[in-house]
Amino acid sequence: MTGPSAAFAPSGFAPMSDIQAFRRMLLERSGLNLTEDKDYLLKSRLAPVVREEGLADLDRLFAATRADPFGRVAQKCIEALATHESFFFRDATPFDQVRDVLLHRMIERRRDVKRLRIWSAACSSGQEPYSLAMLLMEERSRMPDWRIEIVATDMSEPILQRARTATYSDFEVNRGLSPTRRDRWLNPDPRGWRIADEPRSMVTFQKHNLLDGMSGMGRFDLIFCRNVLIYFDQERKASCLRQIACGLELDGALVLGSAETVVGLDSPFAPMPGLRGTFGLAAAAKA
Repeated sequence: MTGPSAAFAPSGFAPMSDIQAFRRMLLERSGLNLTEDKDYLLKSRLAPVVREEGLADLDRLFAATRADPFGRVAQKCIEALATHESFFFRDATPFDQVRDVLLHRMIERRRDVKRLRIWSAACSSGQEPYSLAMLLMEERSRMPDWRIEIVATDMSEPILQRARTATYSDFEVNRGLSPTRRDRWLNPDPRGWRIADEPRSMVTFQKHNLLDGMSGMGRFDLIFCRNVLIYFDQERKASCLRQIACGLELDGALVLGSAETVVGLDSPFAPMPGLRGTFGLAAAAKA
């Protein structure tokens, strides 16, 4: 195969019916909407799975996942196609807004309970929840005796295992962390750097698929769900937002990625004035 025009050539891809079955499985199980113009991703990201499984080609891989759409091979394909791009304090604006605006509001409104729960959804290899933990440690003097919990979730167990190590290479650490933050919140490790005990203890990791709803998750004051919805179709974006709303406190905040919005979707959220990429429950705004 030499390019996208050959995407469905007999020598490289399964018959249309197998491809459609694979796309449907991927969409229903992960929300990933890989249309025909993304077929190059199927070839590049699934090639290692084909080799690891000892299969002849993608035809056999698609046939295997069609025969067992909830099996081990199908799960490997989902994890191979999921995007795990992440780095510390990615797009600084949301973190600045938490520190300068949202945290102030939450401290004022939670003075009686002195508890703060944050959810980092689709946390990948952990840089986002650990960034939040560092930020909260830096602001700890504003809430010295508070109970702070950061729940970080992802649908991929291998990437969660990676996040739980709290260990990162020089490249990963220098991608987003200033030397000051690095020296304050990380310790040298034979594998590079490891998150220090205090911020690490704030974060708990668990496996969770955004399409599975909020059962057992509890409620949160702040939810980060960034750079995830861009991979969903409109129907699943709206469904996901409705599920997230069930887990957000009435006066809580949802932070999406810079390219994501709730505008045009049938969702219970509305933009928070003056805060980029931040949304609150519309019902609260009307109350």
